[in-house]
Amino acid sequence: MNKTELVAALAAQSGASKKDAEAVLNAFVDVVGDTLKKGDKISLVGFGTFEARKRAAREGKNPQTGAKIKIAATTVPAFKAGKALKDKVAK
Repeated sequence: MNKTELVAALAAQSGASKKDAEAVLNAFVDVVGDTLKKGDKISLVGFGTFEARKRAAREGKNPQTGAKIKIAATTVPAFKAGKALKDKVAK
């Protein structure tokens, strides 16, 4: 499912217009990104948790040359599914 299909599904299920559904989806994505950038996390009970995780610096290997390279530490977004979502997908 791509963004257009998701907007259409949200509009159909909520009874809102596609324009309103897209505005809400865009706002959700912006809020999640801004919150994770600040280092906070978002917990939606039954759905899951969005959080920013720190990845330590490490040594890697260039696949073309085989030379060792240093990979810098970084922060990456992560999602952990909640029990209700896991149960829904498993059925």
